[in-house]
Amino acid sequence: MMGSTEVNREVPASEKPRHPVTISKSFYLARFELTQAQWEAVMGSNPYTLSRSNPYYNLPGMAARITKPTHPATVSWNDAQEFIRRLNEKEGVALYRLPTEAEWEYAARAGTTTAYSFGEDAGQLDRYAWHGESFATGGTHPVGQKPANPWGLHDVHGNVWEWVQDRYDPDYYASSPSSDPQGPLFGSQRVVRGGSWHSTGDGWRSAFRRAYEPDYRGISIGLRLVREIP
Repeated sequence: MMGSTEVNREVPASEKPRHPVTISKSFYLARFELTQAQWEAVMGSNPYTLSRSNPYYNLPGMAARITKPTHPATVSWNDAQEFIRRLNEKEGVALYRLPTEAEWEYAARAGTTTAYSFGEDAGQLDRYAWHGESFATGGTHPVGQKPANPWGLHDVHGNVWEWVQDRYDPDYYASSPSSDPQGPLFGSQRVVRGGSWHSTGDGWRSAFRRAYEPDYRGISIGLRLVREIP
């Protein structure tokens, strides 16, 4: 079941209606968000050599806090596509890609039906997610330090938002196909999932959806890879 229930009045309409989805093909999803070391291994340079879409990277101490090999690579959706292209070229087979929204939420929920993979209590976020930090002292964190969800995936709540493949439409769930939904055919924006480390990055629920332009490159959106199974 994808999305949030109608009885939960705290969530936006873009998460509703809750609806059944079938994913017909098995897939692997990375246990961790893609790190800067992994990015460099494929791209040959640190992602922070790329310009940023907002000024926060230039705040005092921010670069030192987040530019580390084990921290997530924060990049644009377009950057992610280029990384995937080069990774597939390096591997010699096109198996890697971004997850669809349905695949991401299925894996993030890990069999749960609650707001978070650990239950309904947002008061438990401190245990399971990097979240709610200030821009003056906060930043990304090494991947995998918080407890995993029931299927062994770390940081599905918090640390960095994660790009998915789909375009964004706030009303898409009203007409979404029930089998292997791929997102709307039209629209300029792409979807991010999972919430991030900073205080304005709300939406740590498994069903929360947010949109950004595909060329947006901040300091709080990264990615998690799918590996297809032939």
